[in-house]
Amino acid sequence: MADATMLTAPGPDGEDREVRLSSPDKVVWPATDGGAAITKAALAAYLTVVAEPMLRGLADRPVTLQRVRGGIEGEVFYSKNPPKGVPEWSRTTMVTYPSGRSHPQLVVDDLATLLWTAQMGTVTWHPWPVLTGDNDHPDEVRIDLDPQPGRVFADVVEAAQGLREVMQEVGLTPYVKTTGNRGVHVFAAIEPRLEFLDVRHAVIGLARELERRLPDLVTTAWWKEERGERIFVDFNQATRDRTLAAAWSPRIQPGAPVSVPVTWEQLGDVVPGELTVHTVPEWLAEHGDPWAGLHEEPGRIDGAYALWEADLERGLGELNFPPDHPKMPGEPPRVQPSKKVAEHWDEHGNRVEG
Repeated sequence: MADATMLTAPGPDGEDREVRLSSPDKVVWPATDGGAAITKAALAAYLTVVAEPMLRGLADRPVTLQRVRGGIEGEVFYSKNPPKGVPEWSRTTMVTYPSGRSHPQLVVDDLATLLWTAQMGTVTWHPWPVLTGDNDHPDEVRIDLDPQPGRVFADVVEAAQGLREVMQEVGLTPYVKTTGNRGVHVFAAIEPRLEFLDVRHAVIGLARELERRLPDLVTTAWWKEERGERIFVDFNQATRDRTLAAAWSPRIQPGAPVSVPVTWEQLGDVVPGELTVHTVPEWLAEHGDPWAGLHEEPGRIDGAYALWEADLERGLGELNFPPDHPKMPGEPPRVQPSKKVAEHWDEHGNRVEG
């Protein structure tokens, strides 16, 4: 096994940089029936092929790195702080978390930095929905359609097409990609005018409208025990410090599936499990990048936010935040419905000690 190899790639200033790739023959994804094992060197080669469209979704954004030790079957962890040894030619940006704490995160603007993160064990890249010039006002709406057990991909496609209609009706232009697993991600570029909480409320407005139209297919229920076999519209992906895998990023799943942008016409025909590190370079060469124009004409989120306001008039209020988020005004109790005893909670969702 080779100890290391040197890769040459353009850096942030366009000047070629050298990136040391240690243990290039180390297996990241073991072999499966769908293809041979994928090594660090093979991952670096893949990233080089997809760099142009992938960097369109990563550049000028804070990026959380999902890293592994010992390949995908070893330890998996997230790096929000930049890993030690960040090259001097790469950059970071300061972000603020729900706790109010701030620290820098890496920005992946160029192929050299992208390859360096792969050298550091990164297998999935998670960009924030903000640009470095303004880390508090999202410029993207992102919605994760998460199928519960019992649903097939065709059901997710139906839900996604329904969500597309809702978004278009309120003036947004939705784009879709596979997740690299069983669901899909729907994105839309927006003018960065509203803070995270307002964007999250707008997404809840979209999710509830979709739920009204397709009540047997989709749900906004935060607790799994209430979802049944429906597809969960994950509104909390619009919450500060929540991210989705980048377009063209591999995922930590057997066979190295990739989160691949597709056209709405292609969505019903793709087989997500067949879009892998092995096959995506050929897919990209044949089909190009359907997300190339994602940010050409950002929409306004006002129409989606109006759905939230209309629901407030109907008596519908806040939904649960992620468990590591500070308790928020109007938030429902953070306890599974099956474990909730009514007399232990007040009307504000606060626990009352007996």
